Amino acid sequence: MKHIVICSLVILFISCSQNKKLSPTETAKVVAESFYHGDEATLKKHTTEEGYANLSSIQEMFAQDKSSDSNFKIVDEAMEDKVAWIKYSTAYDPKPGVFKLVQEDGQWKVTHNGPRDRGPF
Repeated sequence: MKHIVICSLVILFISCSQNKKLSPTETAKVVAESFYHGDEATLKKHTTEEGYANLSSIQEMFAQDKSSDSNFKIVDEAMEDKVAWIKYSTAYDPKPGVFKLVQEDGQWKVTHNGPRDRGPF
């Protein structure tokens, strides 16, 4: 009986830890690091279909060593309705970048920031 209870608790903790919902800033960090380090699986998981297509098409031009430190920092953030904007800097690019995030299936995901999208910064 003890073994059944212990196994049930272990399974419960494992299943809960895999479904952790990231904040927009946490998602932005994961996307930036997976983009620069060439981790396509993680990039795809944390972007919309359109966002993934956009980022993966230019990813090879910006590839960095996987062991390098991104020095990811949030410069600014804003929320507009159901859209989050994250302005960030990394050690890989002297100019800050901006991610537009939307919620998809309850998760924040980076999406394509089109030329007509006017963010708050």
